[in-house]
Amino acid sequence: MRLSDMLTEYIMDMINETGDAEIKRNELASHFGCVPSQINYVLTSRFTPEQGYIVESRRGGGGYIRITRINADKSQTLMHVVNSVGNSLDRMTAEVMIKNLLALGAVEKNTARLLAAALSDRALAPVEPRGRDILRASIFKNMILTLIGR
Repeated sequence: MRLSDMLTEYIMDMINETGDAEIKRNELASHFGCVPSQINYVLTSRFTPEQGYIVESRRGGGGYIRITRINADKSQTLMHVVNSVGNSLDRMTAEVMIKNLLALGAVEKNTARLLAAALSDRALAPVEPRGRDILRASIFKNMILTLIGR
């Protein structure tokens, strides 16, 4: 298992136990035998608002980082996703967002599969590569808004 996966699992276990995780970056780095920048990488890539998390940090000697899972109902979760998508959405980010919506129970498996198919590079192949991410963002937002309207 990769270090970033182990760090993610460790933090997720803390969140699942107490609802949030409060960590000291240097202590966690020492515990896992890594550099603090690896902790930063995990936090910025695995615990983002798009993935349903709020990360707060307090600097200084007694500083800490608190990671909290956003607890919202289905329509709030979906609206949060719509608001977090900008004017452009790359394929990998779309896939992560769909997986997170599925994991949070905001969409069902068949809906997630349809979203993934509609946003795939294969579906968007007729569009020039530089325009795909813009179209993908628009399609994704419209599909999610349709789900909210049910």
